[in-house]
Amino acid sequence: MRASFAKAAAAGDEAPLYFYSHLFLSHPETRRLFPVSMAHQRDRLFQALGDVVAYVDDLDRLVPILQALGRDHRKFGTVAEHYPAVGASLLATLQHFDDEWTPELAQDWTAAYQLVAQVMIEAAEEAADAPPWWNAEVVAHERRTIDTAVLWLRPRPDFPYLSGQSVSLETDIRPKLWRYYSPANAPRPDGLLEIHARAYAGGPVSTALVRRVGVGDVLRLGPPLGHIDFDVDSDRDLLLVAGGTGLAPLKAVIDQVARYGPPRRVDLYVGARTEEQLYDRADLERLAAELPWLTVTFAVSDDELSSLEHGDVGDVVLRHGPWASRDIYVAGPEPMVEDTNRRLLKDGVRPERIRSEVFAPSRLGPSLDGEVTE
Repeated sequence: MRASFAKAAAAGDEAPLYFYSHLFLSHPETRRLFPVSMAHQRDRLFQALGDVVAYVDDLDRLVPILQALGRDHRKFGTVAEHYPAVGASLLATLQHFDDEWTPELAQDWTAAYQLVAQVMIEAAEEAADAPPWWNAEVVAHERRTIDTAVLWLRPRPDFPYLSGQSVSLETDIRPKLWRYYSPANAPRPDGLLEIHARAYAGGPVSTALVRRVGVGDVLRLGPPLGHIDFDVDSDRDLLLVAGGTGLAPLKAVIDQVARYGPPRRVDLYVGARTEEQLYDRADLERLAAELPWLTVTFAVSDDELSSLEHGDVGDVVLRHGPWASRDIYVAGPEPMVEDTNRRLLKDGVRPERIRSEVFAPSRLGPSLDGEVTE
């Protein structure tokens, strides 16, 4: 199955184009589930399928993720009757790009897809009493840099989530385009969510959130999905390493410790190329002044005039080690996450002590290993 999928994936844009053409021609009623422009949608299915295929022989890991996706897909208007249509178009696509397709392979794919669909459908049905999405009013919007904004949202009804989870957002400015963000605060009594958004070229939702959405606008939130998986039962001291808007889930971890404990030492390192890109610096310095157990260190890699520590954030972290006794959370752009993790492992940190989350604007949703976009 992995070899079969690899052939379709190797076809690049042709495979998702074939899939959606087959789906919309054979089941035109499904077209309304997707945005008017498919430019930002076409490869989404194959990204998700690649993740599913990677874990197809690890059901203990795969099933909980499929259950979360089944609950999440309710926001699109997906119902059980849509799954057979998608499955038929998927098999047609895989067969089209596999010159060694066999009846046995078709049988294996059919069985695997039926299992995936069954798990997702059952999870959606079990969540029938919960809203498929939540309306969330923008109560504050602060433009921190030319391409970064911090938004405060008030969901209605109450929006249940855990620190470190991600939520998908949709705005009427970009209908049917949902993008994932990590709240930057733990659950609060007033229910407000702090969202960090960075606009980038080709990012329709992030650009709208930064430059067009304002106070009083109403966004929609999908059900929360677990990613960075913060361990609330551990009492070990924490090392948090952030780059870009990867700061958001780590700031939620700090808020979680402040509100709910247990007491512990927390060291946060925030990396950027220049001082101007440290968009949340003032609020982090406020937190460090208010919380005696929190230390915040800023690092810049390309700002010779800055008085802050210089170097890649992973290098700066190691200067202040050792960290082998800590629970460690790393979030940010993929090169930064990989570099920091490599340095920590080389320095003697055990792999099970490190949890990381990649923020990648090239993807349209969270992958099975914790990747989040925009």
